[in-house]
Amino acid sequence: MQEAGEATELRAALLRLRRTSGLPVVFGGLLSDARHARIAELNGAQTPALRGLVISAGSGLGGKAIALSRPCAVTDYPASRHISHEYDTAVAAEGLRSVVAVPVVVRRAVRGVLYGALREPLTLGDRTFDATASAARDVEQALAVRDEVRQLLAATREQLTGPGTGPGTWEDVREAHRELRALAPKIMDPALRAELLAVCGRLASATGTEQRQPASGRVRLAPREIDVIACVASGATNAAAAERLGLRPETVKSYLRSAMRKLGAHTRLEAVVTARHAGLLP
Repeated sequence: MQEAGEATELRAALLRLRRTSGLPVVFGGLLSDARHARIAELNGAQTPALRGLVISAGSGLGGKAIALSRPCAVTDYPASRHISHEYDTAVAAEGLRSVVAVPVVVRRAVRGVLYGALREPLTLGDRTFDATASAARDVEQALAVRDEVRQLLAATREQLTGPGTGPGTWEDVREAHRELRALAPKIMDPALRAELLAVCGRLASATGTEQRQPASGRVRLAPREIDVIACVASGATNAAAAERLGLRPETVKSYLRSAMRKLGAHTRLEAVVTARHAGLLP
């Protein structure tokens, strides 16, 4: 079943696809199991004929793209001899002729399919194929990030509820905190992002070897300042922190300088120690 956050990401990718390609109709859906995808999102459709349509691997154009794990296209859908025609009624109701289907592939597994279509039997050009492939890559990246977040959250909850926190486990907690904070800005789903940040807060407030300041007396840092300090705590240079966080090195330097000023720190190490003492880092 498609989650709300995944629907948001798919909808955003289709909107970008329609804008960048000029295609009048775009639609798609994610797989509910290894062989079936449900068309859940449409943009530019004039009828509800395609909504909710279940596409089986190997059937129709999208099913062919799923089965072969590669883009497929037809210039005139109703007359094409290269696909099966189980979905002709729905396609005809929407008046589609020239159609491209691109699979969404994450770690070699097909997770969905995106379509772009014209209501005329015209050959689709490279611009259209590139735009459709780019939209699929956007969805792939979003799904990969969601998978990583789910795995990290599961592992982190186990660490938070597990028996005791020795030196080795404590470093694992700190690494999980760094990774989760780096992933947070990439999450479009507000509910998942809020859940992720809540876990980060629990990790940061967990009791390690340092004596924590009372909450009322803690320094307040901006989210990106905490992200940068968390990277610095792992020994990352400004350049490495920038790559991890998707920022420019100059921007990282600016955030670090601001965080150090708020923490009253004169060195990177002092900033990390003070941030931990303030309960901003685990």
